[in-house]
Amino acid sequence: MEGQMKEPLPFDHRPDALLGDALRRALEPGDDGAAFVARVLARAEELRAVSWHAVLARWARAGVAAAVLVALAAGYLVGRAAAAPATRPTVADVLMSPPARGAEVEVVLASVIGN
Repeated sequence: MEGQMKEPLPFDHRPDALLGDALRRALEPGDDGAAFVARVLARAEELRAVSWHAVLARWARAGVAAAVLVALAAGYLVGRAAAAPATRPTVADVLMSPPARGAEVEVVLASVIGN
C-alpha cells in the first residue's frame, strides 16, 4: 500500500460520544479529574515559560531559506526586466520629451496608421 493515497475519512459533524464520555469522566471532581486538570495546568505553565526567542529559533532555518528564495526570484525578475529590449515610446512620451531627430514624426505616423 506504499505510495497509494488513502481516501479521506468522511466528516461527521455530530459529537463523539466516546470522547465526550472520556472527557466528562476526566473532568469529574475526584482523584482522576483533579489529576487531569493538574496535568493540563502544568503543561500550560510550561508553555508560558517558553520565550519568544526559542519560538523564533525554531523558525529561523525556514525563514532564512524563504528569504533566500525570495531574493533569488527578485534578482531573476529584475535581471529579466533589465535585459528586456527597449520598447518604442508612446505618442504621449514623444510629445512630452524634448525634441529628438525626427523620432516624433515616426511615432505619430505609426500611431495614426495603427502600428
